[in-house]
Amino acid sequence: MMMMMSRCFVSLLWLVLLNHVGGESQAAPHHRELQAYRPLQDCPGCTTTTTTTSASSSVSALHYDPDLKDVNIVATYSDHHGNIRLGSVKMGHLSSSWLFHNPLRPNTNPSQLVTPRDSLQNDSTGMEESASYSTTNQSGETENQFPHVEFTSPAKLKRQSLRQERRAQRTLDLIQQDKESDQQMQEAAIHKSITFENSVVGKYSIWRRDYESPNADAILKLMRDQIIMSKAYSHIAKSKNATNLYLFLMQQSRENQRVLGKATSDADLPSRALEQAKVMGHALSLAKDELYDCHELAKKFRAMLQSTERNVDGLKKKGTFLIQLAAKTFPKPLHCLSLQLAADYFLLGFNEEEHVVKKDAKFEDPSLYHYAIFSDNVLATSVVVNSTVLNAKEPEKHVFHIVTDKLNFAAMKMWFRVNAPADATIQVENINDFKWLNSSYCSVLRQLESARLKEYYFKANHPSSISAGADNLKYRNPKYLSMLNHLRFYLPEVYPKLDKILFLDDDIVVQKDLAPLWEVDMQGKVNGAVETCKESFHRFDKYLNFSNPKISENFDAGACGWAFGMNMFDLREWRKRNITGIYHYWQDLNEDRTLWKLGSLPPGLITFYNLTYAMERSWHVLGLGYDPALNQTAIENAAVVHYNGNYKPWLGLAFAKYKPYWSKYVKYDNPYLRLCNINE
Repeated sequence: MMMMMSRCFVSLLWLVLLNHVGGESQAAPHHRELQAYRPLQDCPGCTTTTTTTSASSSVSALHYDPDLKDVNIVATYSDHHGNIRLGSVKMGHLSSSWLFHNPLRPNTNPSQLVTPRDSLQNDSTGMEESASYSTTNQSGETENQFPHVEFTSPAKLKRQSLRQERRAQRTLDLIQQDKESDQQMQEAAIHKSITFENSVVGKYSIWRRDYESPNADAILKLMRDQIIMSKAYSHIAKSKNATNLYLFLMQQSRENQRVLGKATSDADLPSRALEQAKVMGHALSLAKDELYDCHELAKKFRAMLQSTERNVDGLKKKGTFLIQLAAKTFPKPLHCLSLQLAADYFLLGFNEEEHVVKKDAKFEDPSLYHYAIFSDNVLATSVVVNSTVLNAKEPEKHVFHIVTDKLNFAAMKMWFRVNAPADATIQVENINDFKWLNSSYCSVLRQLESARLKEYYFKANHPSSISAGADNLKYRNPKYLSMLNHLRFYLPEVYPKLDKILFLDDDIVVQKDLAPLWEVDMQGKVNGAVETCKESFHRFDKYLNFSNPKISENFDAGACGWAFGMNMFDLREWRKRNITGIYHYWQDLNEDRTLWKLGSLPPGLITFYNLTYAMERSWHVLGLGYDPALNQTAIENAAVVHYNGNYKPWLGLAFAKYKPYWSKYVKYDNPYLRLCNINE
C-alpha cells in the first residue's frame, strides 16, 4: 500500500488518530500527545502538557516508546483512476528517515525536531515523497493544526545532488564542444583561404565549382543537348530522304550554335537564347513525331559517343605533348640571361684570367661542407646557392661545386663572379674539362653515341610527336641525353679529395641550415636519401621491368623507392664498395633499354640497392612540380623543397601557390634580370 502511495502521489492528507493502547477507557477519549512534541498545539486545553524533551530523547521515544509505536497513521490519496482510497500504517513501522515538525511554531529550535537517524537505509514501508497531515474541527470556530510530517531520504537527496552536478557538467561540456567546433570551422576557413588557387579558370569564383546548383545554367545545358539531339535526328532524316526536315534541323542546329557562341553560363547568353531554345524544341518535337526509332537513335548515339571518345583521347595526347614540350622549352628570358652574361664574360676579358687563377684550398678541404650542383640553368642554380647560404649558420664553411656544360660555362662563371655570396665559396667547372669522362670509360656516353639511340631520338619517321604515349614523350626529354644528368654516378672521380658531399638538384629550395646532415650516422650506407614510397606507390616495380629475369631475380619489386634531389653521399664507402663499377655493370646490361627506360633514377635504385640510408622526411619534401595538394605545413617545415615534375617554378606552368617559396630567393632588382625582363 505504501508503494502505491509513492506511485499515485497526487495529494496527500494525513490524519493522525491518537488511540488508547491496552486497557484505557474508550468512553472518554482524549488526544494522546507525542512526547517529542509537547505541547502539541497552542490551546487552553494543552496547558497541562509537560515541556518538550531533547531531540535525542524524542528520537528514542519515537522508536522505543511502546505507546508511540502503536499510533495509527491513516492516509487519504487518489489512485491513477481518480478514486479516493484510504490506507493506514503504524508509527512503529516507519523508518528512521521520517521528519516531524509543528507548522504552528515555525521558529521552533531545530534541536526540538525529531530528525532522521544517520542511516541511508530505507524501510520497506517508507515513502519516496514528502507529505503533510492536517485536519480541521467540525464546528468551524477554531482550526486545530496537527503536526506536519515530512519524509526526507538522504539517499534521494544525494541522488538529486549528483543529478544536478551531472547536468551542470553536461552543460559545460556542450559549451566547450561548441567553442571547439567554432574554432575548427575558423581554422578550416583560414586554411581554405590560404590554399586558394587563383589559376583555376572557367568560373568567376572557385567556390561555384563546389557548390553549383544542379539547375544552374539550365538554358545553356538545354541548348547543348538540343544540338546533340538535332544531329541524331538529322542523320536519321537524311537516311530516310526527309530532306526538308533534315535542312530544317541543320538550320536550327547552326542557329543554336551561333546563339551559344563562347558562353559558359546562362549569364553569357543573349536575350534571344530562350526563344531560340523554344524554336529548337518545336523542331525536335516534329522530328520525334515523324522519325522516332529507338533502335536507330541508340545506334546513332553510340556512334556519336565513340567519335567523342576518340576526340577526347586525341586532345589528351595533344595536351600531354604540349605539357612535355613546355617543360623541355627553355624560356626566352632565361636564354636572354645566358647570352648577356656570356657576352659580358668575354667582352670584359674574364676568360683570359682563368688560366692564371689559383685553385682555392677550400675546394679540397674535407672538414668543410661541400655541395655538388650539376646544372645548365643559371637562374635556378643561383636560387639553390642563395637559399642555402642565407639559411646557413656558418656560411663561410660552405663550398659549392657547380658543374655545367660548355655552352653555359661562361654565363655561369660570369653570374657567380658578379653575384657571389659574401662568405661562401663557389667553384664553377666545365664538364668538357673532365678528360677521363669518355666513351671508353663511361657506358652512358658510349650508348648515346650508338646508332640505335640516335634512331630512337632523332629519326624523322619515328612516332615521337602527338601520337606518342605520355611515357615515351617523357623519356625523350633532352636532359636524358646530357651527361650532366649522369655525372652524379662519378662523384669520387670528380672530387677525389673529399669524404662526404651533398648532392643538390637545381630545382630545389633550401629553407633550413643543412650542416647537421654531415653529422647523421648513415650506418655504413653510401647514399642518404628520403624514401618516397607510400603504400603501393613509388616502389621498385614502378621504375624497373620485373618481367625481365635479370631484374626479378636480383631485386624486390616491393622495395621502397627514394628520390634524387638532396642526397648525402659517403665517398669513402663509395670507393670501398666500387659503386661506380656496379653502375657500369647494370648500365651495360640495359643497352637495349629492356631493364628500364632512360633516366638516372632507375639505375640509381639499382646501384644503391640495400646501400641507402632512409633519412627523415622533413629533410626533403617532394612534389611541388606536379602535385597541387601537398600539405602546406609539411612544405613550410621542410629543410628542402623539391619542384620535381614538369611545373618548374621558372616556367609559366608553375603552381601559383608554390612559386613564392622559390621566387623569394631571386634578386629581381639585378640589372641582368631587368634587362631580360625577368620579374615576379
